[in-house]
Amino acid sequence: MIAYLILVHRYPEQFKRLFNAIYHPFNHYLVHIDKTSGEALLNDITLFLEDYPNSSVLESEDALWGGYSLVNIELRGMEKLMEIDKDWTHFINLSGQDFPLKTQEYIHDFLSKNENKEFIYALDQNKTRPDTMDRIANMSFESEGQIYRPNMPREFMDGVVPFIGTQWMIVSRRFCDFVCHSEISKSYKKFYKHTFIADEGFFQTVMMNNDCHGEVVQDDLRLIDWVPDGDIKLRPRTFTVIDEPELIVSNKLFARKFDLLQDAQIIDRIEHHLSSSL
Repeated sequence: MIAYLILVHRYPEQFKRLFNAIYHPFNHYLVHIDKTSGEALLNDITLFLEDYPNSSVLESEDALWGGYSLVNIELRGMEKLMEIDKDWTHFINLSGQDFPLKTQEYIHDFLSKNENKEFIYALDQNKTRPDTMDRIANMSFESEGQIYRPNMPREFMDGVVPFIGTQWMIVSRRFCDFVCHSEISKSYKKFYKHTFIADEGFFQTVMMNNDCHGEVVQDDLRLIDWVPDGDIKLRPRTFTVIDEPELIVSNKLFARKFDLLQDAQIIDRIEHHLSSSL
């Protein structure tokens, strides 16, 4: 059984197609709608989910790129999903512009065969991404929809090695329970609350410095084409129909990102592929 947390900030019709593509009555679905997206989006999605008793909406908060709010939403989502059901085994986070490349039957079978594995990029930050060490070496503050990065140097956590990856993961309930509820994780939350782009390092650093997980597989099982976006940021390129061959043959479970307004045909093609795989 899978627990999904889906982060949405626009495109309700695209979200509905994603939801239908990943829906299975044995799973649990929790949806967070960015508070800045407005009540119309929240009401639309809430009404849509009323037909699915194994789904619910997480109380909205502002989701600011680069801020700890993204980590906080993930933690609240994990905790809420553990309250909802005690039997799910894997947690998967998605954005509303992701789409599955495999059926739920395939994903269930895959995870049952990899029951004690954590699918997450978790790399030694100093060795593999030394250019990002300033994210943790200088304090960052999130306030009223803005990120503030004054010149306030600090030491990293004593006896802890910083790790880095992406925001996306497929992790065990065991890890979710540890990161949400253990006393040990509190010090990580305190430090990363003032860390720039904390969602790419917090979960990895907790995992790799503690015995709270299964075998770590350096793969988040997402097909993403990262392209430059400014001096410090990479963004996922939007897939279009010309990417269909790569998407269809990929061994990844999900891909991001898609834009229904830019190219609806690629979503049509993947939906057809999934339905023909049943």
